[in-house]
Amino acid sequence: MTRPDVIVVGAGIVGAACAYELAQRGARVQVFDQAGIGGGVTAAGMGHVAVMDDSPAEFALSAWSRELWLDLSARLDSRHAFTRCGTLWVAADDEEYALAETRHAALRQRGIASEVLDAQQMRDAEPALRDGLRGGMIVGDDCVVYAPTVAAWLLAQCGAGHIDVRLDTAVTRVDEQGVVLASGERCAAGSVLIANGLQAMHLLPDLPMQAKKGHLLITDRYPGMVRHQILELGYIKSAHNTSGTSVAFNVQPRPTGQLLIGSSRQFDSVDPAVEPAILGRMLTRAADYMPGLASLQAIRAWTGFRPATHDGLPLIGPAAPFLPRGCHASTWLATGHEGLGVTTALATGRLIAAQMLATGESLPIDPSPYFAARTNSAGQETAHA
Repeated sequence: MTRPDVIVVGAGIVGAACAYELAQRGARVQVFDQAGIGGGVTAAGMGHVAVMDDSPAEFALSAWSRELWLDLSARLDSRHAFTRCGTLWVAADDEEYALAETRHAALRQRGIASEVLDAQQMRDAEPALRDGLRGGMIVGDDCVVYAPTVAAWLLAQCGAGHIDVRLDTAVTRVDEQGVVLASGERCAAGSVLIANGLQAMHLLPDLPMQAKKGHLLITDRYPGMVRHQILELGYIKSAHNTSGTSVAFNVQPRPTGQLLIGSSRQFDSVDPAVEPAILGRMLTRAADYMPGLASLQAIRAWTGFRPATHDGLPLIGPAAPFLPRGCHASTWLATGHEGLGVTTALATGRLIAAQMLATGESLPIDPSPYFAARTNSAGQETAHA
């Protein structure tokens, strides 16, 4: 390949989506990854595509990206395991039910279809849930997808440009011309995009991110036991903790009939080993909502590390505030998506392509809330946070 217009570091779902959008607009793209396509946090996650509304910026990015996923789904096949199963948010008590009603009203006002369910309606929707739960809310257009195979598909779609992928190739440094590989090879490019999740901190150590360790477990095949992606409403609070360890009920049906069970969040561990105590807490929590889960046969458990920022929003845009001396002047970021990397990958790719290539295209959302410049090196929030 001749000198690329853009080097993308990272072949996970975010890096792949960015490379795809750049190539669709005619760019020559070189992708490097130290492992395989769709590895790392992409392979470790659940692949849930959901509208989230903890902040206006989170809603804007996730809602737009879900639209892009729904549009893309017509081009995907069985390898990608795309299913529009919807998300059922479970309210355990009156306080959480009031939250479900408030969220439903807010989503409806923003044009997102949802439905509030009373206790009986929720049991009809998901009979395996225990008695005594107050009700819930369904967001019907949410979906799940197997992100590693979609990442591979995106990287195979060259469009008007070209994508070259080099795997088992670690990038150790960004220099003034491009990147330096572990072998010592130097690769020049017009721009560099760092999209390799938490590993971005190996290249730019001052990035305001931290690791959130999570556990997941997959079961044997139990077709029909669960119909929707199901989460407790307390998951939202758990997802935005900034310290300590927490667990929340989260279960997802796969097209194979298997169930993915989560979730946990830890800030006090960078050890990838499965921790029996945390896994036990997570499964106990899940069985409290769905008692039948306790009797299922587990196949495998694993962990992953979410790249989390201090304000819960990803870093999408110029890396200038965090570039060490001697780095390429045109270095960009697409990282820090925490648990929403799959959900927001497609919109991230659109934002990056429009900015890097200065296409002048009209974007449906304001890109500035995701700029790295909103934080200083200590992670403090500034104007756009």
